[in-house]
Amino acid sequence: MSRNKLIAAAALIALTGIALPALAQDAKDPVIAKIDGVEVTQSDLTLALDNLDPQLAQLPEEQKKLAALSTVIDAKIIAEKARSEKMEDSAEFKSRLEFIVDRELHNAYFKKYVIDKITDADVKARYDAEIAKLPPVEEVRARHILVKTEEEAKTVIKELSEGKDFAELAKAKSTDPNKSDGGDLGYFKKGMMVPEFETAAFGMKAGEVSKEPVKTQFGFHVIKVEDKRTAPAPAFDQVKDQVKQIVLRDKYMELLKTTKAAAKIEIEDPALKKAYDEANPPAK
Repeated sequence: MSRNKLIAAAALIALTGIALPALAQDAKDPVIAKIDGVEVTQSDLTLALDNLDPQLAQLPEEQKKLAALSTVIDAKIIAEKARSEKMEDSAEFKSRLEFIVDRELHNAYFKKYVIDKITDADVKARYDAEIAKLPPVEEVRARHILVKTEEEAKTVIKELSEGKDFAELAKAKSTDPNKSDGGDLGYFKKGMMVPEFETAAFGMKAGEVSKEPVKTQFGFHVIKVEDKRTAPAPAFDQVKDQVKQIVLRDKYMELLKTTKAAAKIEIEDPALKKAYDEANPPAK
């Protein structure tokens, strides 16, 4: 698909999910274009930009503006044709408009009372609470030398016992792609290596070299455990966005819980009522 067709398609998709109100012009809301005398303002363009299809996110800024402007213009010229047929007076349109208004008010309320009220301190407090609940996880940092035969592995073990440097032997003899790093595998947790290798590595002490070759599907390994530690927690900055989503979710669920508790909800369809009640048990 050409880039112009992509922009046109995305603009069409965007039209199905957003409202495009015409706002009065003021000094801070300049007119961008006019369609049969109807003004398209910067705020119209900004709203369209905010609702562009995600596939346009990687486009250069000017092309995104073009797609947004196309969205606004297309919406306004087609909407005017709809008005000429008085489609806004139909029951179907009014019902759809009411749904859209409810959805946008829901979003506005959520933004005002949940999103805008969450602070970095809230997110950090939740991060600290989640980290405190994490069980300690052991990690091993190991090097290995991978060879094809058991005899080769035994020769490596003998050379190491005679004082040869592990990293230098790995560079010289290992068939693993990480040989240039001296066989260094970094830190790993249980479940990250093949079982035979993992069992051997976690059963050794820091500084220890395997006394016998360890056979796996890849060949024969000689292992040196460099270090053992409790895995550090992910840094706050690494997971801040994910933690914020958890805080948003929980605060939204709390908002729903208290709002539903104060509302009288009656569902006439028995099957739907049963399904709804099962999905929304009474608050305890």
